[in-house]
Amino acid sequence: METYTVKNLLKESVYIETLNRVEKLRPDSARKWGTMSVGQMMLHCVEGFRIPLSEKRYHRKLFFYLIGWYYAPLLYNDQPWKQNMRTGKNFIIQKEPDFDQARLKLLSTIQTFYQNRASRVHNKIHPLFGKFSSEQWGRNLWKHLDHHLRQFGV
Repeated sequence: METYTVKNLLKESVYIETLNRVEKLRPDSARKWGTMSVGQMMLHCVEGFRIPLSEKRYHRKLFFYLIGWYYAPLLYNDQPWKQNMRTGKNFIIQKEPDFDQARLKLLSTIQTFYQNRASRVHNKIHPLFGKFSSEQWGRNLWKHLDHHLRQFGV
């Protein structure tokens, strides 16, 4: 079995490597699983950055206080995500976006996250899983990007 190690998007070398992987995507990049097109996948990944980059303060429901702590490490631990996992409705991109615009939006969102790493993301509250440190956000978002970049062969 292949060893999987989650990287931190807030580390410069990982940040640069991730930007380069996104640049390798093409409009005709074939998916290995799932139903999203490459353009939809890129905008789907942008959605994952909304919480840590938002000025909005998110609140958790009691149910997630009770179980969120248990599941939170799955978002940033060294276990790869399974293929064909269900996607939350707010993460589904219905329309087919312009490829170049979607890629530019993803690249600029990754850059914004990296540039704001210290000031905006530390201790941001995930509405399901609770407070994440900058390190946890960096690992979570890298893991999400890695999952989908692998989906499209990069």
